[in-house]
Amino acid sequence: MAKLFSVASWNIEHFGKDDSDAGHIRVKRAIQFLKAQDPDVFGLYEVEGKEVFRDLFEEMPGYTFHITEGPQVQEILIGVKSHLTAFFTQKLEFKSGVTLLRPGALLTLFIEGEYYPLLFLHTKSGNDARGFGLRDDMLHRSIKFKSVLNRAGGDVNYIIMGDMNTMGMKYPSGKSVPAEIEIKRLERRAKHHAYKMRLLSKTHYNTFSNGSTSSTPPSPLDHVVAARHMQFKLFDTPKGKGEVDVRGWADFTDPAKQDEWIRDYSDHCLLYFEVQKP
Repeated sequence: MAKLFSVASWNIEHFGKDDSDAGHIRVKRAIQFLKAQDPDVFGLYEVEGKEVFRDLFEEMPGYTFHITEGPQVQEILIGVKSHLTAFFTQKLEFKSGVTLLRPGALLTLFIEGEYYPLLFLHTKSGNDARGFGLRDDMLHRSIKFKSVLNRAGGDVNYIIMGDMNTMGMKYPSGKSVPAEIEIKRLERRAKHHAYKMRLLSKTHYNTFSNGSTSSTPPSPLDHVVAARHMQFKLFDTPKGKGEVDVRGWADFTDPAKQDEWIRDYSDHCLLYFEVQKP
């Protein structure tokens, strides 16, 4: 099937926060990696520095850019190729009533007579009860939003993606929730008849790693959830098969190479997927 458009979703840890020469080099290196993926649309999370904008303008002139705004430290930055018709909206309801949480970034594409609402989301981290509860609410709101979209135009082509921080919850007295259970909870909600969505398969299960010397194991924090009727390219890679290609440290089997990539770029891999024509 033919590609309709491609999307990249990437949490670049504290992107632009370091104003040193080394920090500027890291920004340029990350932008070159992103540019090499050639996505039609991309979302970057944890954008924290003004240096990022200048480098994006200079290195990716074929894109227009949008960014969330507010009292939060970390923003979501969206890039879309200039030939695409798109409308950007900041969605405050996904902050779950907490001022410093990040809003959702909704980009709606209009391609070949169809609307494609894309929600870029960076949910609350933390495996304590408060973090888990806020994250659960943010994810529930993001999926429930499909009902709102459906009222405007039937079973819409809705996609949610981002760093969903599905790390579970640690709690005393046997009440802990493993990350796998939190992900299954997300899947069950998405499959509900009111939403008709699904969690897309990935070429690599884990998307986050602090490196081989860290006491924190690699984790499946980043995901893509899409309307069930939509079709996506299936990637067949040495890592595995999936509708979302996990690109970055997961492309290496050597722990030293993985550590090097994490130092140079981010502790999160980039997620890449292609929406195909029905």
